[in-house]
Amino acid sequence: MNAAVAGTPGTSEPFVIYPARRVITMNPTFPHGDAVAVSGERILGVGSAEELASWGAHRTDDRFSEHVLMPGFVEAHCHVMSGGLWSFTYVGFFDRRDPQGRLWRGCKSTDDVLERLRQARAELDADTETFLAWGLDPIYFPGERLVARHLDTVTGDLPTLVLHASGHLATVNSALMKHCGIDDSSTSPGVARGGDGLPNGELHEPAGMMLAGDAFVEMMAANRTELARWRYANEARNAGHTLLTDLGTTQLWDPDQLGNWQKVTSDPEYPARVMVALSNFFGAPADTDELAELGARLKQEQTSKLRFGIVKLILDGSIQGFTARISWPHYYKPPPGHVGNGQWLTPPDQMADLLETYHRAGLTVHCHCNGDEASEVFIDAVEQVLERHPRWDHRHTVQHCQLTTPAQYRRMAALGMCANIFSNHIYYWGDQHRDATVGPERAARMDACGTALAEGVSFSIHSDSPITPLGHLHTAWCAVNRVTASGEVLGPHERIGVPDALRAITIEAARQLKLDSEIGSIEAGKLADFAVLEDDPLSVDPMALRDIGVWGTVLGGVPQPAEISEA
Repeated sequence: MNAAVAGTPGTSEPFVIYPARRVITMNPTFPHGDAVAVSGERILGVGSAEELASWGAHRTDDRFSEHVLMPGFVEAHCHVMSGGLWSFTYVGFFDRRDPQGRLWRGCKSTDDVLERLRQARAELDADTETFLAWGLDPIYFPGERLVARHLDTVTGDLPTLVLHASGHLATVNSALMKHCGIDDSSTSPGVARGGDGLPNGELHEPAGMMLAGDAFVEMMAANRTELARWRYANEARNAGHTLLTDLGTTQLWDPDQLGNWQKVTSDPEYPARVMVALSNFFGAPADTDELAELGARLKQEQTSKLRFGIVKLILDGSIQGFTARISWPHYYKPPPGHVGNGQWLTPPDQMADLLETYHRAGLTVHCHCNGDEASEVFIDAVEQVLERHPRWDHRHTVQHCQLTTPAQYRRMAALGMCANIFSNHIYYWGDQHRDATVGPERAARMDACGTALAEGVSFSIHSDSPITPLGHLHTAWCAVNRVTASGEVLGPHERIGVPDALRAITIEAARQLKLDSEIGSIEAGKLADFAVLEDDPLSVDPMALRDIGVWGTVLGGVPQPAEISEA
């Protein structure tokens, strides 16, 4: 890919030198520099401007002379839904910027949610058939949970679906339940019921949400548009990301969805690289051999901006939604009516055979495991499959790792597995995990970056956007400080240092995706992908890490300034 690149020494094209306040390389043999030289889409070298000038004909671009350059942030777990859901009304608890940079204020109470919905309902066209919203976070609202009868006061007879912040639950109104036949005869375990034994409008996991019919289909369809893909990349650029991983949202067996990705990423203006995972849910072909063959074939068709080679599996649900599988003593203070210990979204006894198909095809499997019971099942499956079919450097990854135990991390290290840790949970739901879902002791060891580091497990950290916003300075801040939304420190022994957090969002995330030979550090020969920062993350107070401004990115040598609005 890097043969005869325009601007390479020996050609007539000059290369570009970007002086910077500091260049943080993530290359341990040459950790810092004062400038970086870019030839075409690749890095020619790092060092002083004078050293780099010795390569030959060049021009100097001073636009970053007061900025700090880092490797472009690598997000190894997010979803193109991050772009698609902005087609609908946001009712989340926290303030949030949309991909155009507009700030949306959070809804701090059930009344705020209903008022936001009321305003949006009034603005709908008269012929609108379904009202959709997203971001609802009922665990933040004490007292009675928002259910169908509350929505009815705002939406009336217009079928309505509100996706929860976790993405694992939704609340619908009575009109939608009536339209879709969700009633006392419904037998799905995903249909929640009130004190009267009747469905209350809350739908859990795919088994429940898919009962919402056209409303759920419409919400998912918004993620398949070109607009969603552009919004996704724009939000990433605004936060310093140069590679995103759409982990299981896209149905790659659908030629239209695959073609859509190929179209947008082939546009020279598209401001990010995307790794798109293969998944086995939401209508996937039942033949896993067929899926594995597709995954292997797509690896041969990837481009510089569109990558393949990983598979997304899901074992359990959401801890804050009380649908994750956690070990005894299970949930601490579950909501009224909660029964059992979460849901298995893949039967545990099928996991080893399912994994084996993709493993033998040379693909890397990333498995959603929020609870420690789920982590145990996936680790067991990897061990079984490696006994049957040894394979070096597989990098199978436990995704989320919310309650993964020290013993499990030791097994992961021995098996060559990776972890992608959902550090943002400490801030967004740490207080609720301590007080409601798992209790103080287990909450203190959630998202255990410190343990992963101590046990020698290669790990990254992630946002799971749109569950939490894209922005690796925030995910790093969470892993370093472990401060909750209320200002409490949760599990100080699991904190890691800023250098380790920066590795987790750059070179370690790239390693997890088997792209560390091309991205994740600033060194000669790699792609010229940079995050351009207003301050030095290695010099600021660790509590100020998330407040560092982002100028934008450089992608393949092309500057990509952020678009931020103060509105």
